[in-house]
Amino acid sequence: MIQSASSSNIRNEKVNSRVSPWLAGLVYPLGSYIVLPLFFDKIEITGQENIPQDGAVIVAPTHRSRWDALIIPYAVGRLVSGRDLRFMVSSNEVKGLQGWFMGRMGAFPVDTEKPGIDSLRHSAELLREEEMLVIFPEGGIFRETKVQNLKRGTALIALGVESEAVGNQVKILPVSVKYSQSYPSWGAKVNVDIGLPLNVEEYITNSLRQSSQKLTKDLYYRLKELHETEPELAQSHSA
Repeated sequence: MIQSASSSNIRNEKVNSRVSPWLAGLVYPLGSYIVLPLFFDKIEITGQENIPQDGAVIVAPTHRSRWDALIIPYAVGRLVSGRDLRFMVSSNEVKGLQGWFMGRMGAFPVDTEKPGIDSLRHSAELLREEEMLVIFPEGGIFRETKVQNLKRGTALIALGVESEAVGNQVKILPVSVKYSQSYPSWGAKVNVDIGLPLNVEEYITNSLRQSSQKLTKDLYYRLKELHETEPELAQSHSA
């Protein structure tokens, strides 16, 4: 999602994120037990045993719909892992009422074309604090069934924190989200597959470029393996 922390086209902008306790306490149960079950016909989730219960985690999902902002917390968030999520999302997704809501549920914006350095810094701070950070590595919403080429920003952020040698152990959790409709409507089906996490420390070398390319490549193929298989969307959901 982000090309380089030192790129000349990076702009400075104040970036922060927080999770409102009262809003999260309302939204998680409301979304999990009412909104999603009523809107979707079936939600099939596999691989929840792969979710790290502690430490710094980048959740790296495919991005096919704005519904992902509810599906991802439903699959890996507070009611499953006991952890609140922070979201790095494109600037055009945090506007108006949706922006107000997302901003109080842990989201912060990034300009995917000209990312601000504060977005990078805030992402790194969250990982140093061993938070669970959601970054969509494809860089935007794609309706195609195949996994798109990934931006190297996810790997660069993870490697930057991991290489600080202060006890950070960053993991990247690949997640595939598939819908039975390109534009999900009432009665659609959802399949969420959560893969084994990638241990970022295994990718540390003397070359950041080579490390980030290798990590991005492995994440791409992990997502491809999860996402480009035929989902059992007719099965019942396990929540």
